[in-house]
Amino acid sequence: MFCLPIIRSKCSTGRAIVRNGLLTIFLLLPLSGTASTEGLKIPNLGESSTSLFSADYEYNLGQWWLKAFRRQAPTLNDPLLHSYLESLVFELVTFSELQDRRLEFVIVDNPTINAFAVPGGVIGVHTGLFAYAQTEDEFATVMAHEIAHLSQRHFSRGVELAQSQSTINIAGLLAGILLAATAGTDAGLAAMTATQAALQDEQLRYRRANEAEADRVGLRILYDAGMDPYAAPAMFERMLAATRYSSSNRIPEFLRTHPLSEKRIADTRNRARQYPKRIRPVSLDYQLMRARVAVSLADTPEEAVAQFKGPLEGKPRSREAATYGLAIALTKAGRPEEAALALDDIWSEREQRIEYILADAEIALVKGQPELAAERLQARLRLSPGNHPLTMAYAHALQQGGQSHRAEEILIDQSRIKPNDPGLWYLLAEVQGLSGNIIGLHQSRAEYFILVGNLDAAQRQLVYALQLVGDDFTVSAQINDRIGQIMEMRSALDKG
Repeated sequence: MFCLPIIRSKCSTGRAIVRNGLLTIFLLLPLSGTASTEGLKIPNLGESSTSLFSADYEYNLGQWWLKAFRRQAPTLNDPLLHSYLESLVFELVTFSELQDRRLEFVIVDNPTINAFAVPGGVIGVHTGLFAYAQTEDEFATVMAHEIAHLSQRHFSRGVELAQSQSTINIAGLLAGILLAATAGTDAGLAAMTATQAALQDEQLRYRRANEAEADRVGLRILYDAGMDPYAAPAMFERMLAATRYSSSNRIPEFLRTHPLSEKRIADTRNRARQYPKRIRPVSLDYQLMRARVAVSLADTPEEAVAQFKGPLEGKPRSREAATYGLAIALTKAGRPEEAALALDDIWSEREQRIEYILADAEIALVKGQPELAAERLQARLRLSPGNHPLTMAYAHALQQGGQSHRAEEILIDQSRIKPNDPGLWYLLAEVQGLSGNIIGLHQSRAEYFILVGNLDAAQRQLVYALQLVGDDFTVSAQINDRIGQIMEMRSALDKG
């Protein structure tokens, strides 16, 4: 979603100061209906090693952006969906020119059509994109486009342009990415363009050039990854068609930050003709993820049940995925016996498929059989040790079965593999509270708050933990060290 450099933003203020060659960016975020926010800053990260920002500079910038974003927007904590997104993007990245592959992913719980890439390797999607993209190739088209923005370093190049014109644009680049990703109002666009009116023409040309380059590079990534390049113009055409049936304030967010035109679609279609068309089978993996998203987007579980029963009476794109969605919806609706019957229809030939094992475990939990759920998840984990969705589900089943101490051990081990997962630290804190490890509870809560950009709350949790330590000097030293790190983080922000 690289908003370069004219931005759709709802931020009230943005300013950047270049002092002694050091760039400090301040972002003041608005109050939204989904989360309470206060002034958030991007810290002074030092000077890049070249005329463009260094990879480490961009990475650190992206990490701060992600923390701010998690605090601003509602995100979906679904390890299975997250794992799918991560796997697909890394497959595409293999065929890209992206040098720094330290990637982070975020899924926004939002029905709008949107995706974004942030300097430093942060890639995010709205759940609405899963619902809108009918095939994996169409979804991959958008992901490849975002990867291209990263590989071509459009942010660094955009900042260079902004520095040569007006320092206020530097803040706008990041503020626009952050706030456009939350699907805000159009009021911010007027405010931002008003401050940039004198530079609008040149910036518009620059943004169009970036989008054209991302289209071209993304199409090559898509083809090299073995996907159908014709999915790109098809996806864009359907996106543009969607705007003709919507009022101006309902244009898909992706189109607001990636403006489409008939010419751009024609250019993409012409580029696709340079490659042979590929006829690919329906991706069951992707269709299963779409089913999960459809359940999460439904207003009620019963509404989701009705949504899946309808297609099953006709000719769904994937009958297996529709049946899977029905099983999940029935489980959430508190109808586990019916859910089990639906799952049995598709499970017999795919006994080791993780999606079905997780669905079966959820059914067992709703039936009040956490021990059975834990047993089946543990058996599958022996084949896939460390698998994140399985591990999280296993820990949850252990917790539900009264085995909080065991769940704590599992999650502590997993935290070494996935230290940047807020959902893991949140569950670990709950488990530690049940197991009586109150010091650990406060430490885990602190890690969660750090990842969602609330340093004050994180420090308070560690102070609470420190008060309970007593004479355990090893733990005391660890907690004091972490408090010191938080103070350094805050100092980096305050130096702005």
